[in-house]
Amino acid sequence: MSKDNMMVFGYARVSTENQLENYSIEEQSARLKSYCAAKGWALLHTYVDGGYSGGNMDRPALQAMLARIRQTHVDAVVVYKLDRLSRSQKDTLTLIEDELLARGIDFVSINENFDTSTPFGRAMIGILSVFAQLEKDQITERFTMGRIGRGKAGYFHGGGNAPTGYNYGGGLLTVNQYEAIQVREAFDLFLSGKSINAIWHILSAKYITKWTAAKVRNVLKNSLYIGKVHFMGQEYEGVHQPIVAKATFVAANQLLASLSRAQAKTTSQRSPFRAGYLLSGLLYCGRCGARYAANHGYYKCYSRAKSTPKFVIDPNCKNDHWAIAVLDALVCGQATALISNPSAMDRLIKASNTPKAVHLDKDQLRRTCADLERQIDRLLGLYQIGSIPMASVAQRVNDLSAQKSALEAQLDIPDETPTGGPYTAALEDYRRGFEGGDTDRRRALLAGLLERVIIDGQTIRLYWRI
Repeated sequence: MSKDNMMVFGYARVSTENQLENYSIEEQSARLKSYCAAKGWALLHTYVDGGYSGGNMDRPALQAMLARIRQTHVDAVVVYKLDRLSRSQKDTLTLIEDELLARGIDFVSINENFDTSTPFGRAMIGILSVFAQLEKDQITERFTMGRIGRGKAGYFHGGGNAPTGYNYGGGLLTVNQYEAIQVREAFDLFLSGKSINAIWHILSAKYITKWTAAKVRNVLKNSLYIGKVHFMGQEYEGVHQPIVAKATFVAANQLLASLSRAQAKTTSQRSPFRAGYLLSGLLYCGRCGARYAANHGYYKCYSRAKSTPKFVIDPNCKNDHWAIAVLDALVCGQATALISNPSAMDRLIKASNTPKAVHLDKDQLRRTCADLERQIDRLLGLYQIGSIPMASVAQRVNDLSAQKSALEAQLDIPDETPTGGPYTAALEDYRRGFEGGDTDRRRALLAGLLERVIIDGQTIRLYWRI
């Protein structure tokens, strides 16, 4: 690299993990300029990627430089340090050998003090790129271990958006009172027998928060709302305030799992969120293990009925059919006998885990309402002095007023004393609401009590959710 009057491109990069190192864009650019001036080289342009990882080549300035050297010749590309070009061994060798050397363009790294015009320089490229890759892998490992540590300590790992019902800032989740109301209502509606789609439409019509059917389902399944956090497939006890009682969450997910198993031939039964018969999704064959489904007035083992081939387990199974009305009445009679037996109920209640009670923080609700009122006053004040047009103010004021009204409605709800365990609410709901409910309501209440029903000929066994 003894030639004078060379024409070169510079390249500089900084990524988030290096912001505190002595590799700032300004520092790299200044050293590139000084080095080329000392060598008598013409630095035509310095391509800069700010805030991009060196782990891949998906960087706008790098791609722009490569496009330029494919169209016009320069003598060399200069960087301050090899890992500024790339931290990937494969990408480093690809860039230097296939993009630069193949076009007669040398590569110069100021910090390592080598060039590619000699065999030794080319060997050094390979060796140093290995260490660049190692450093990248170590950074990734430390980052992952740090996130695992945060998860074990109960901290939410963050992301692009805070989960519905919470605000995220400073590494902590705090309850968003307005959205928390909606989360609780989603659980209540589901346990009352409403379908996922019905809940979506109810919440969308009532609140300004954007809801979808998928969002409702994700909320119902997310144990974040009972104080848990997740990372890399593991669940940990969180430090944030839960929004939903454990009993409510357990009951909703038992029902959700039960409904998701209910697959039959009719359109209504194909929905994983709604079943057309009282015991759909709860019945299993005690001989082959297949599910039972309703068909032409009877509950039938899938293996024997062969109506849906993918659910057939033993094509030779001869387990009995049960008339729908007869089996429904028999199972409901067993449930009624249970709730009519105080000693049996006490035993089930004691066996259940006492949930972590969730109370409305009414002081926080009042503070949030006051803050919303201040925001409304500020907006109206800005409008009056002409700072903001009325069209912009009106929608924002309406949104804030809707949130404030929803929160104020919660202040009128009397405080509740939590019951003894997850099974208590299900038992009491069944006692109060089963007889007068429609099919959806009755099925939801029954599924809150029963895990499954096993059929073996004319014998049935009920497994309670304890």
